[in-house]
Parts: sequence; C-alpha cells; structure tokens
Amino acid sequence: MILLGTLLLLAVAAYVVLQQPGETSSTGGDGEMLASYDSAAVDKMEIRTPAGTITLVNEAGTWMITSPGRYRADGPGVASAVGRGRNIRLTGLVSTNPEKQGVFQVDSLGVHVTVFERGTAKTGFVLGKPGPSWTETYVRRDGSTDVYLGEGPLSYLFSKPLSDWRERTILREPAGAITAVRYQYGDTSFTLQFRDSLWTVEGQPANDAVARGVISSLSDFRADGFLDTLTSPPGKPVALVTVGKTQVRFHFDKAASRYAVQTSHDAQWYEIQSWKGEQVLKRKKEFILPAP
Repeated sequence: MILLGTLLLLAVAAYVVLQQPGETSSTGGDGEMLASYDSAAVDKMEIRTPAGTITLVNEAGTWMITSPGRYRADGPGVASAVGRGRNIRLTGLVSTNPEKQGVFQVDSLGVHVTVFERGTAKTGFVLGKPGPSWTETYVRRDGSTDVYLGEGPLSYLFSKPLSDWRERTILREPAGAITAVRYQYGDTSFTLQFRDSLWTVEGQPANDAVARGVISSLSDFRADGFLDTLTSPPGKPVALVTVGKTQVRFHFDKAASRYAVQTSHDAQWYEIQSWKGEQVLKRKKEFILPAP
C-alpha cells in the first residue's frame, strides 16, 4: 500500500509539472525537419560553441577554414555536417519555456550552427545535450523558444575542435591506380613496381603481402596532427617517397618518435607517428622474397 501510494503521488506530481506554462511532455513527431536548406547551394557554415567560432567557406569547390586562421578543411567531414543538418527529424516538443533552455543546453552552452546559401544566412539552429535515451538530442531553432528532441546523436558532427575540421590527407590515390612507388634513402634509391600482374623491385619478384600493405597505407595516407610552427625543413629528410607526381618527404624526430612530413604540392607540415611512417618506409630487402 505504501508503494502504491508513493507511485500515485509521483504520478500526480509529474502531471502538475507538465501542466505548468511552457512545459509539455515529449510527443511524437510528424516528420518535420529542424532545418530546411539546399545542400548544393550551401557555401558557408558558422559553428559557435563556448570554445569559440569556426567558419567554413566553400571556395571554388574547396572547403576552407577561414576563421580562426586559414586552413584546408576536411571536405568529407564538412559535407557530412551539411547533409546531416538538413535531415534532423523532430520527434517531439519538449518545452516552450525560455527559462528552461539552460536545462537542455540549447542556450549559450549549446552548439549554434548558421547555414549560408550563396553568401546569405539561410537558417540557424542550436544543438543541446543528449536526450534521455542518448539516441536523440535536444534542439532549438534560432529565434524560437520551442525545444524539441531531434533524432540521433548530433553534436559530434558539429562540435569538434579546429584540428578535427582540418584536412589531414597527405596522399590519397585509389589503390588500383598506384603502380609504382619510388624510394630514396640518401644516395640509395629503388622502385617498387606493378608489372605483369606482379609486384617487383628492380626487376626482382617482391613480397606481395608487404607490397600490398604499403599500397594500402599510401592510398589513404593521413596525418596524426599538424606542425604549424615548423616553417623550414628540420634537416635532411631520412626518406623521399614518390607516388605519381607527388613526392612525400619524411624527416624523423628521434626525441619525439615521430615524422615531420611534407609533400611537393603543399607547404603544410604534418605529424606522423613513427609506427605509421614505418608502414610505408620499407627498405629494399624487406620487399625482396627470400631465396628458396
């Protein structure tokens, strides 16, 4: 009887709270989207968080970070955010009380996203904290006091540090398009080449597993970080690796156990952990098959 009485009191309390002005229980959505815009026409996006504002601009088909600083942006990452932003389905109205925005973190603590079409602000919205099930997110349109639950975990696509918005790709080529890799270690050089359906090194049969491992690494070779304070080569490179028309220069920092890497097409210096560099930097003897 005591438990039953407690449950009844809790039910009454919940009903009273939900009937307060500006408060409503979460109701089923009707398929309405949080934001509406033409993804193909989006050429700018501003993302404001308590940590600062990041501005992304499409310049002649290439996404760039224009603030803070100026860097190449991660194109696929920006495209994912733009595409996801227009597909946030509302699943229920939670509150219309502006005093409750802080509870759902759709106030100054939220992620404010402004989307531009052809240079003009088209729409904006705020992403708050995860909903009760963690498969939804509290959201609010700019200029509105209505707080909704939006379908899916959303903040991770937009609330990222500057380094995660930057382009980390050092080299990207389809694995099937890489048919030759030229290595140069000081005065010693050799070429790994795909010929007559076989990988060879200077005409000798190469270890297929080792060769394919290198090609796989080079086909999507991405940095672990950026060395923005490095403005000149830190001594002589330990290796030069040439794929097609791109030469990748590796400088080893023994104290930090990392490689400083730069390509012939980009002034940016990248950081590569030593283990990742060693996946690419193979000596000739590592490719040659042992004698039977």
